[in-house]
Amino acid sequence: MASVKSTVQKLDDNVVKALTKVCEEAKQKVVGFDWITHRADYSNFPNSLVITCVFVGEQDVNQAKVDKQDVYLRQLIHRQLLKAGILLKDPRRNVFFDSEEACAKGHQGNWAARLSK
Repeated sequence: MASVKSTVQKLDDNVVKALTKVCEEAKQKVVGFDWITHRADYSNFPNSLVITCVFVGEQDVNQAKVDKQDVYLRQLIHRQLLKAGILLKDPRRNVFFDSEEACAKGHQGNWAARLSK
């Protein structure tokens, strides 16, 4: 069992490293981008990987989509995960966009509750 746990930990560490690079670049290049998070069921990885790009406000999310920054972010995430040896078949099924504003309205700022849906 320890080997499964260490394999899962290594996978998660690789995801975190890749997404940290994405976050640093996105903060420089995408207006309104704030932070990034992920969750996964590692028994069904990478299909179960869900990545959420969080923006400050809903207008930032909408503007990012108008400016095709959603495409840019998915490509950036895909590229960084690929470098870590993780292949997403279709990043559109794994990468989502949200905002601090929407979380405050819908879940009183409780990201744990919002992301568990």
